[in-house]
Amino acid sequence: MTADAGAPARDFQTVDYEVSERIATITIDNPPSRNGFNGTMRDDLIAAARRADEDDAVRAVILTGRGKFFCPGADLSGGGSTFDFKSSTHAEADGDGEAGGAGDTSGGRPTVDGFRRDGGGQVALAFASLRKPIISAINGAAVGIGATMTLPTDMRIASTDARFGFVFAHRGLVPEAASSWFLPRIVGITQALDWVYTGRVFDAEEAKAGGLVSRVVAPEELQSTAREMALMIVDRASAVSLVCRSAQSRAASGSSSGTVGAASAAARSSSACASASCATGICSLVSCRSTSVLDSSAETPSRSCWSSSRRSLLSAIS
Repeated sequence: MTADAGAPARDFQTVDYEVSERIATITIDNPPSRNGFNGTMRDDLIAAARRADEDDAVRAVILTGRGKFFCPGADLSGGGSTFDFKSSTHAEADGDGEAGGAGDTSGGRPTVDGFRRDGGGQVALAFASLRKPIISAINGAAVGIGATMTLPTDMRIASTDARFGFVFAHRGLVPEAASSWFLPRIVGITQALDWVYTGRVFDAEEAKAGGLVSRVVAPEELQSTAREMALMIVDRASAVSLVCRSAQSRAASGSSSGTVGAASAAARSSSACASASCATGICSLVSCRSTSVLDSSAETPSRSCWSSSRRSLLSAIS
């Protein structure tokens, strides 16, 4: 993959990283999984964000995707074990294929109260801590982690081809990547609950009407529009203003440390009961069948998981 000259050596396998006119562009590009999120992409996105943050020549960042998809969610090649962290085939398995239990800290992976933090959360917090303005230019399907990873970014614009979905309820999962904290603050609690409870996939116009994105443009205009926005920041914003980005974000939404921790605790409490319905839901998705974890015949764990998801989302705005 391409990288800017003079940057620290880093072999990005699932993203392209380029710097031009003081703008760093991070492009998700993983054709084998149609830009599906996996452990390698997690590491690449975090490393790319850190590279942009540490490069004084970079004044703004664009996050986008290549091809038909932005990021349609997790790489589901692991089937029912996609979200089972005890399996070597889960979506975020390390490159060496080693599995990790709930309290696994191998490889220096971040943990919360002894539990391994989800990879989407690691990426979201890397974007949230970035000291440069970051614009998401969403070119296609952004579902699951593909949607939630954009929430910590400062601005989101979308192509008319873009589709969004917070589909966790369909799969027996709780919203990840600290999205139960970010989403209500961006679109409001009523809109957030609508999208999270129904888990439906919606188009770019609905995303704009709901406040998730600020602009919707033709596919051929997406990159130029994002670059025009970034250049305005580079040319007109002072370095002091850009350094204040993190402080301004915290002031606008309140300190995230306690609230994100509460949401993470709710997610952890539901992880054990979610495993069975999660595997069922993922296998359903892989085989393109429709499954509802709220069906009357569903086992109690699914309902318990859903209740935990609701408490997680509501606690995020208390």
